[in-house]
Parts: sequence; structure tokens; C-alpha cells
Amino acid sequence: MNEQDPDPGGVPLTRRQLRAAERARAQEQARAEEQARLEAAPTTRVAEDESPEENPPGTTTSPADPTPASAESPAVPAPAAALPALDPQQALRAAEPPASRAGRDLRWAIGVGLVLGAVLVASLFIRTEGFVVLVALACGVALWELARAVRTRDIRIPLLPLLVGAAGILISAYTSGIEAMWVAFILTAGGTFVWRVLDGSGPPALRDATAAIFAAAYIPFLAGFVILMLTGSGPILVLTFIALVVANDVGGYAAGALYGKHPMAPTVSPKKSWEGFGGSILLTVITGVALTVLALGGAWWVGVVFGLLTVVAATVGDLSESLLKRDLGVKDMGTVLPGHGGVLDRVDSILVAAPVVYVAQFLLLGT
Repeated sequence: MNEQDPDPGGVPLTRRQLRAAERARAQEQARAEEQARLEAAPTTRVAEDESPEENPPGTTTSPADPTPASAESPAVPAPAAALPALDPQQALRAAEPPASRAGRDLRWAIGVGLVLGAVLVASLFIRTEGFVVLVALACGVALWELARAVRTRDIRIPLLPLLVGAAGILISAYTSGIEAMWVAFILTAGGTFVWRVLDGSGPPALRDATAAIFAAAYIPFLAGFVILMLTGSGPILVLTFIALVVANDVGGYAAGALYGKHPMAPTVSPKKSWEGFGGSILLTVITGVALTVLALGGAWWVGVVFGLLTVVAATVGDLSESLLKRDLGVKDMGTVLPGHGGVLDRVDSILVAAPVVYVAQFLLLGT
């Protein structure tokens, strides 16, 4: 006989009916909890027949786990790419200090400049013959640099007669003046021409001989005017001239590095700017006035003229050598002077400015 439990309405229920009612209440409660969970945190469902390529953005599947990832799963950061290892040479270059804005190594440039200045002053005031030897050595190295540079255009300069002729030009200027210097130059030009023609004729010989005559006129002949300043007015005028050229370089370098924005000749010398040219004028004129009044005993306006003429002539000399280097396809004429390049790179301004200042001092100071 089954036991009966009374319900609140007074109708007795069997145990089977009670269990069925409890299951119905449990199912209803489960459905309510599931609905509440879905409303609190909705998820993206993927159809079972959907391919991996058709997954919506933000979901991923893998062959081992076909279950799509939730769009709200935190992204895993990709591993950083490994940096390439530096070899020892690259590490040394990376540790080197950066070059200056004007492209020079200032430490070497200043150090070499001070040494050259000390040797120059010593040769001027101890024995003037030593200064002539110094100029002859500079001309010899410059001729060697030029001969090596023009070989990039298959031009062969006869170096031996040029070196002998350069010494003759400088010694003639020191011992006998401008007339003897002219004669020595003409003999050098003729001697190099004959030397090259005897070695072979035709267009190559004419081209090489012409280049040799140009080298004789460009380097030892123009340098001879510095020797004429020495014999005519003494070491003070030579030192004043060198100081003017140095002031032109320093003023142009400083102003160009700090304020240079407008190139003067971008196709010839991209780093030379009009701002640098203004700095050259300012410092060179100040130096010219000071040295003309204090050292040469001239009027202040003579110093202004010296300064302006030096800036113009030195700039022409610098741009001329830059044009020559660009035509030959070389960056520097040499590497003899660290921080400066070659000897010809350092004396290009001096060579062109020397005859200009020599004539100016002859006309304005009468010496």
C-alpha cells in the first residue's frame, strides 16, 4: 500500500507525482539560471559547418583545438625580433664620436693645424731659408697628389721634371725676384713638354704635357708669390697673409656650421654656404684691420681691402679645387694631413690668394 502526502489544497499526492514535480521545478530553475548567464556574458557562437577561413574577426581555431577562441580573449604579444649582432669593427665605428657638421674630425684638424702653424712661425723667424724649404716640400707633395688624382682620367704627368722645375721656380723667386721666377716657370713648362713628347707623341702626349704645364702654373708658380712677399717685406707680411687665409677658413667654417642654410655652389661644393661666406668676410676683415694697423703700420682701410681681397681670392681658390676634384671624381687630393685631407686641399686658398695680396700690398703699402 502506497503512502500518501497531503498537498496544500488538501488533495493527497503520491511519491511519483512528488518526484515529477521536483524535476520540473529543477529544470525550470536551470533554464532561468542559463538565461541569466547568457544575458550577463554573451558569447559568439560558430556554426558547426563553418570553415576556419570563415571565422569572424577576433576568433581563431587550430587543428588541435577546433573550438573558436573568444573575441574577448587577451591578445598574446608577439616575441620581439632579435637584434643582429655587431662585429668588432662595427662596434668600434659605433663607439667613435660623430663627425662635425662640416665633415671634419675637429680634434685632428686642430692638432695638425697647430703643429703646422708652429713649424711655419719657426721657419719664418729663425731661418728664412727654412721657410723656402718648407714651401718646396709642400709644393712637391701637392704635385704628387695632383699627378695621382689625374690618373683617374688616364692622364700621366711627368713628375720628375715638374719637381725639379718647382724647386727652380721657388729658389729663383727667393734669390733673384719676380723676373727670375718667370724665367724658371717658362723653362719648367718647356722642359716638361719636351720630356713628355720624347716619351711618345700623339694626342695622349699633348694632353699629358698640357696637364703638366697647368700643374707647374697652379702650384709652384703661384706659391712663388709667397716667397716674393718674404723677400720684399719680410716675415711679418707673410705671417699676416697666412693669418688672413686662416681667418677666412675659420670664419667660414664656424658660420657655415652654425647658420649655413643657403648653398653658395651646390653642384661644386655643397657644404659651402652664403652664411659661411659672410662669416669669412667678418673675421678676415677684423683680422686684416688689426694686423695692418698693429704689425704693418698701415691705415685701417688698407686692412679692410686686404681682408675683402683675401676672402674673394681664397673662395675662388677653394671652389676651383672643388670643381677639379668633382671632375676627377675624388673626394680629397690626399690623406697626408689628418683632419684636412691632402696638402693641396689645405693650400688651395693660399695659392690663388698669394698673387692677389702680393699685388695689393705692393700698390697700397709700396713695399
